[in-house]
Amino acid sequence: MESIHTIGSPLMWGAFIAFVFAMLALDLGVFHRKAHTVSFKEAGAWSAVWVSLSLAFNAFLWWRFGAGPGMEFLTGYLIEKSLSVDNIFVFVVIFSAMKVPAIYQHRVLFWGILSALVLRAVMIFAGVAMLERFHWLIYVFGAFLILTGVKLFIQRNHEEHPEDGWLMRTARRVIPSTPHFHGQHFLTVENGRRLATPLLMALLLVEASDVLFALDSIPAIFAVTRDPFIVFTSNIFAILGLRSLFFLMAGAMEKFSYLKVGLSGVLVFVGAKMALVDVVHLSPAISLGVIALVLGASIVASLVKAKNTPPHAPNGDTAPNTAAPAKS
Repeated sequence: MESIHTIGSPLMWGAFIAFVFAMLALDLGVFHRKAHTVSFKEAGAWSAVWVSLSLAFNAFLWWRFGAGPGMEFLTGYLIEKSLSVDNIFVFVVIFSAMKVPAIYQHRVLFWGILSALVLRAVMIFAGVAMLERFHWLIYVFGAFLILTGVKLFIQRNHEEHPEDGWLMRTARRVIPSTPHFHGQHFLTVENGRRLATPLLMALLLVEASDVLFALDSIPAIFAVTRDPFIVFTSNIFAILGLRSLFFLMAGAMEKFSYLKVGLSGVLVFVGAKMALVDVVHLSPAISLGVIALVLGASIVASLVKAKNTPPHAPNGDTAPNTAAPAKS
């Protein structure tokens, strides 16, 4: 087994993890210590903060280690950021189906993403170790991404119903729960019994959806680099900004009708890049350009279609946020 090449020293790993926990503590302990509905303006400001921090970190890698690692991080970040948009589609459905009040949605996403940090770290190190030991797995990952991209394209108009899936049915049988919200609590006591509230059930669905999306996004970044530090940091920067991106985009998701087509194209491209790694070598700059072009074209086409589509009466079933907290 070959040694894993990485630019991440123990100091850099420690500093990055400390930075992540400091930002999370600042987020929950200061800015969101009191539950409130996240406004479009606040979401936009936080999105700008996370993107700026990500680009600043990218600039540091470029300066410290050169164009190679810098380009790899930027490409990996763009892949993960674009694929995380698909998470938003599912989060919208989960919160709508579970009738989670807008005031508590940030709390659910916060704890869901916190658990995702640990999960993705495990998956990244396991994936890197497996690829270093078993080279043939790269073809398996490539084929998996191609099939996933094709499936996403075929099912791009399929409506998700995670609240009726096997996970939620099993959870309701195994975990005693109540259909009533009790503030921002995940657990409550009714008639002497400790029960899970709908917030905990929504959290389980959010975490399960992240596991499924991680199975796509992490192998996709392996098509760009196998450096665990670059894979991990690009992943984490993308999902740390996922909460603010959700509140920024959730109300306008219907405008991006061709986005899933673009995402499917990205998955097929990176899957083919992995499957043909021993035959065709594409530089990080070319990979970045192709991914940016595919995503940009899908976004522009979506906005043009939305502009030319006559407005219709809003459908309350698709609203991502409730206008006011539900009363328990």
